[in-house]
Amino acid sequence: MKIARADVEAKLEEHHADCFAWAMACCGRERSEAEDVLQTSYLKVLDGRATFASRSSFRTWLFGVIRRTAAEHRRWRALARFRSGLNDRPDPSPDAATAVAHSESSARLLATLATLTERQRQLLHLVFYQDLTIGEAAAVLGISIGTARTHYERGKQRLRELLTGEDDR
Repeated sequence: MKIARADVEAKLEEHHADCFAWAMACCGRERSEAEDVLQTSYLKVLDGRATFASRSSFRTWLFGVIRRTAAEHRRWRALARFRSGLNDRPDPSPDAATAVAHSESSARLLATLATLTERQRQLLHLVFYQDLTIGEAAAVLGISIGTARTHYERGKQRLRELLTGEDDR
């Protein structure tokens, strides 16, 4: 089912805030990288390189496009570092606006989230921050719903242990 360009543009605008938050999550909270990934994702959608096939909601499909685009960006960056002989990563410290925005508790949560596996972090982000169902999050990540449920439950349990100090490990 082909969607008119004006409708696609309207949907992109409608979901922009959620898409940016997801791009930030996919890019390790690096704002400039997330902006590049989001711009590339939108271009793919608008020029037809990524086409919506109506097998899921538009939003779920769009999150998948963003996730795959972020993975492409990581591969290109790694290749560029390899080719240039640089193995140094850019400074991961947040910009001043981001640092000011985080309270002590949100900083603790972010640090705790960073200890989870990437799959658990992505799944929890999609469910809690993007209000997707576990099934929709599984579709975005390209995994089975059973795998998604397992990562979701394990991620929640591990967060609970770390944040309440009940870690038995």
